[in-house]
Amino acid sequence: MPRFPSRTCTTLDLHRLAQTPIRYAWLRPYSAAVVPSDAQKKTIYALSTPHGKAGVGVVRVSGPDALAVWRSMVRTPHALTAPEPWKLHRCDIVHPSRQQAVLDSGLAVFFRGPRSFTTEDVLELHIHSGRAIISSVLGALAAIDACRPAEPGEFTRRAFMGGRLDLTQVEGLKDLIDADTDIQRKVALTAAEGSMKSRYEHLRHEIIKCLANIEAIIDFGENDDIEEGIYEQSRSRVRSLRDTIKEHLSDNRRGEIMRSGIRLAIFGPPNAGKSSLLNFLAQRDAAIVTPVPGTTRDILELSLDLGGLPVVISDTAGLRPTTDLVESIGIKRAKNAFVSPAFHSALTLIKLSFSVQAADVSLCVLSLDEMGSSFTIPASIKELITADTFFLLNKVDLVSGPFEKPRNSWVTSLNDGRGTSEFLDEFSAALQEKYDLNDTQAPLITHARHRVHLQDALTFLEAFLDTDDVVVGAEELRYAAQAIGKVSGVIDIEELLDSIFNDFCIGK
Repeated sequence: MPRFPSRTCTTLDLHRLAQTPIRYAWLRPYSAAVVPSDAQKKTIYALSTPHGKAGVGVVRVSGPDALAVWRSMVRTPHALTAPEPWKLHRCDIVHPSRQQAVLDSGLAVFFRGPRSFTTEDVLELHIHSGRAIISSVLGALAAIDACRPAEPGEFTRRAFMGGRLDLTQVEGLKDLIDADTDIQRKVALTAAEGSMKSRYEHLRHEIIKCLANIEAIIDFGENDDIEEGIYEQSRSRVRSLRDTIKEHLSDNRRGEIMRSGIRLAIFGPPNAGKSSLLNFLAQRDAAIVTPVPGTTRDILELSLDLGGLPVVISDTAGLRPTTDLVESIGIKRAKNAFVSPAFHSALTLIKLSFSVQAADVSLCVLSLDEMGSSFTIPASIKELITADTFFLLNKVDLVSGPFEKPRNSWVTSLNDGRGTSEFLDEFSAALQEKYDLNDTQAPLITHARHRVHLQDALTFLEAFLDTDDVVVGAEELRYAAQAIGKVSGVIDIEELLDSIFNDFCIGK
């Protein structure tokens, strides 16, 4: 019988085995030489305040080793080794391997999980926000083997995975950070506080109730154990849910517009005052203004707070016949600002250096001194006029006598300011009315993915109403409940999570 030479397992062998996956993972704790990989490091850290010089910067640490980080880097006057949770402590921040090296003096607070944002143990270091100080503190954290830098949105992702937030609250939190106007702040705050979550959960639970009734019929039939008429009651409730979802879907994109801004395109013939209007709204010289027609040769875009409304304004090139090559390109792009979103996406294949998506609202600027007493629209812009177009009749200071004024129009002089305050107030009120922005009920749909999932749910509910097969109907209701669940994250879709959290900043 052949004999095989025996061999003693050396430390080097243990180290090699510890590097191999899964089968020899149990050996790793016994090998002091093994440095944990990023996947093994469960404690994360990041700067949670903006980079740059400021009075205070906050470095956040979250994970099972947050308390160990406190003991390694925080020195309090009373030499606390176990901090009192949820209380700010005056302290020195020191390097974990060089205890005499004080990096900064500040405040530290320890949040014991699950009573923290991430539901894990969390440590926050409140330090001075200087570039060298921030760099030294982050470098000290990097020297701790158990810690690694956080990925974008990882703190919020852990809050979601721990059940602190649902996806609508996560999106609301990001929208709250990005809010530029009061309306955006209110909508985002409503979502972040969980109001939207409860409304979606109500829809889902109602569908589940109907599903439970249908499955009871499948299991027992409509006999003595089942309430009489339960099938018709379920169908009636589904009809009501269908109508509710239809109403939300026909909201004229109110929520998306409130979140991302109303796209307003300013257009009209050359030298009518479009750039002057843009400068008036921006309260600065955002566009060049000259008496020479064709000054604006491309689309100028500007984001403004118009009476509390988020508005993205596009000042387009004047529309007129021209032989000037540069001006003609600007006119072509101005017309592209009014095409449908689907057609506009096809135009992007032309790889224009600058283009504007379809406008939500269009404002036509005309010069009164060129119209005379009767309201006339130049032939070059007639194709862009719709029933919803607003008009600004400019240069009233250059005319005298009566003149015709169409509906949805204002008469002003951007030169001397006549009529501009009335235009601003009434135009803002018209936009609020158009998008129901005075409605106290926050919109249910604020992101495109909400609309997609609600449309899917509507399709499944209608499929349920179209079939008499209770087994098929139960499946349709199950799909409808899952579609609603995808909005709040009840259904775990990894790609969906990645697309949402990757848009966050590193320390959030």
